[in-house]
Amino acid sequence: MRVAPVVLASCVLAAACGCSSSSSAPAASAGSSGDAEAPGSGEGGAPDAAADSAAADAGPPIGGDRPVTMYVPPSYTPGKPMPLLVGLHGYGGTAANQEAYFRLAPQADARGFLYAMPEGTVDPTGKQFWNATDACCDVAGSGVDDSGYLSRVIDEIKARYSVDAKRVYLIGHSNGGFMAFRMACDHADQIAAVVTLAGAMYVDVTKCAPSGPVAQLHLHGDADTTNPFGGGTLITGAPIPSAMQSVQDWVTFNGCDGVVDSSSPNLDLVSILAGAETSVGKYTSGCKPGGRVEFWQMAGARHAPPWTPAFAPAVIDFLLAQSKP
Repeated sequence: MRVAPVVLASCVLAAACGCSSSSSAPAASAGSSGDAEAPGSGEGGAPDAAADSAAADAGPPIGGDRPVTMYVPPSYTPGKPMPLLVGLHGYGGTAANQEAYFRLAPQADARGFLYAMPEGTVDPTGKQFWNATDACCDVAGSGVDDSGYLSRVIDEIKARYSVDAKRVYLIGHSNGGFMAFRMACDHADQIAAVVTLAGAMYVDVTKCAPSGPVAQLHLHGDADTTNPFGGGTLITGAPIPSAMQSVQDWVTFNGCDGVVDSSSPNLDLVSILAGAETSVGKYTSGCKPGGRVEFWQMAGARHAPPWTPAFAPAVIDFLLAQSKP
């Protein structure tokens, strides 16, 4: 693995909505992705990194004054396109502690994809956030255009590295999940698939008008009281739709017929829960090309569950199987 010496900006909601210049991988020390509930990264962390002086890294920092951490696997070769994954931290967190929680850098090494980790901006309380939907999480009303910023980051990475433009993915937790949904709404032309953990869609779904299908995987614990599984309100008082409503919004957008296939075996993703707690619902019938939707419901899991070793490979399996038509 190598980490490009470009300046990077590095959650989970600390309470309301979710969970630099660097030449090394985000540290993966024990700790949370930013959420007060987050149990930590479990074991280990990202592989050790060394600065890389590849020609692709020349030029101004990706992201400008909000630079982005680029994690480049050893198998990357200029001129041979790789998928790109953009990871979005939650409210109050950083790229580094989000990676400590998700542990996706080892997957980038093993599976061969570029991995970008941007940072949100800082609100008056000193917490990083994404201005995502009508519910979360620009509580101070800054109006920052994070959707435009992340779209430009994707374009800058494509200009700097060899990216498979049909295989650009986002993954986000909590506020980062809200933001991943927002990006699918605004930039369906750029994004093949998103994975959202404990996020939610717009309350006013008419604000989402995707130009085409975007594959969706939504994970949510049914014991989540931070971003309630059944919908309701955040502790800020902002309303949010339920996990099922967020999934159904994309079933509709992607043209699926609404018939769920629940025949897949449960998954064992949460380390503190006995057995295989995660049911898998798949919407594939009638969907537009590139528009499959899956809902993984984690029985008994809260907002930021600790993962088994199966989590990261499972979500990467889903993503790498998706491609723009």
